[in-house]
Amino acid sequence: MTNPIQGEDPRHDGSRWVVVALPVAIVAISFAAIFFRKASPTHPLVAAGVRLAVASVLLAPRSVSRLLSSRLSRDVVRSGVLAGFFYSVHFGAWVSSLSWTTVAASVTLVTATPLLLAAHAAITRRDRPGKSLWGAIGLAVAGLTILGGHDLSMSADAWIGDALALVGAAAMAGYMILARRLGPSLDVWAFSGVATAVGAVLLLGTAVAAGLSPLPPSAEAFGWIALSALVPQLVGHNLLTYCLRYARPTVVGMSTVGEPVGATILAFFWLHETVSPAVALGCAITLASVVLALRATVRP
Repeated sequence: MTNPIQGEDPRHDGSRWVVVALPVAIVAISFAAIFFRKASPTHPLVAAGVRLAVASVLLAPRSVSRLLSSRLSRDVVRSGVLAGFFYSVHFGAWVSSLSWTTVAASVTLVTATPLLLAAHAAITRRDRPGKSLWGAIGLAVAGLTILGGHDLSMSADAWIGDALALVGAAAMAGYMILARRLGPSLDVWAFSGVATAVGAVLLLGTAVAAGLSPLPPSAEAFGWIALSALVPQLVGHNLLTYCLRYARPTVVGMSTVGEPVGATILAFFWLHETVSPAVALGCAITLASVVLALRATVRP
């Protein structure tokens, strides 16, 4: 049987659930941009920090019990702390980008993660993508270019938002590589508890240092942020982290390119953002790339 760290054998206990978990994760994370937009005018640093803080509180019982019982290795704790740093950069940069550019452009660029992961794999020769996965990546590039590329030259503000989204993509790539290195020994709930707690402290600490209130401006805004902690974070990101135990980071990263499709559809109904024929075509091509990537994961 294939070593589970390679993530290629669907018969391995747990890995067979990857093709089920990833689509659910895509749907869950697609709500993130919408929830953050609905939480306006909460400052991006505060919104991201409170999201991670709420998630860390809900995850605390698992994390604390594992720490007190000495069943959480130092390696996992150290990795969780570093993952928290990546979280703070990812969410701080990405949520900030939503204030400068459209949901479609922001979510499209922040999902450039698989391209960065594929480049890392090619350089390090670890978890390198196969031919089918490279084909899926190429298809994703085409779809994402159509989906969000029309916003790249709109204005100077859009360029700032686009750059921030790319920084968020790089930080998420770092998070996935870090979680992958722990392999099947990764305790998803405890690891996520440490990462969200550290990320929340860094983001809210930065907000306070900048003279901002660490609290949302209204109960309604807090409610939307809490929803972003429950659905995109606890469901979406925890499922992505779980899949990193058994699947290549590039595969998990490829699944996230489905987020712009879901977010664009939601933005059309909730935020009344226009979906042009070109954007619809980009959505279809992007979804096809995700399907191709998922098919590649179930082939032994």
